[in-house]
Amino acid sequence: MINSVGQSISSAIEANRLREGGKTRAASATGSTGTTASASTSASPATRMAAEGAPVDVDRIAAIKAAIASGNYPVNPSVIADRMMALDLPA
Repeated sequence: MINSVGQSISSAIEANRLREGGKTRAASATGSTGTTASASTSASPATRMAAEGAPVDVDRIAAIKAAIASGNYPVNPSVIADRMMALDLPA
């Protein structure tokens, strides 16, 4: 039932691969060759953002994982429900 809500596992894995591939391409675009660097600067902002992948705060993720593992991550179902209702998604 959970797979019917949101992304499936395979699409989530594929999205992660695309993000990781984008980081690799972005890192190689900053290499020592002048032609690659000039090509990446002439790309549109959307293209650059797609190549770089989503911004990820690794330290924040590690802190949340540690809090969950130790049982100290507060979960307030009422706040979660309120925020979901505030999204006002189309039916």
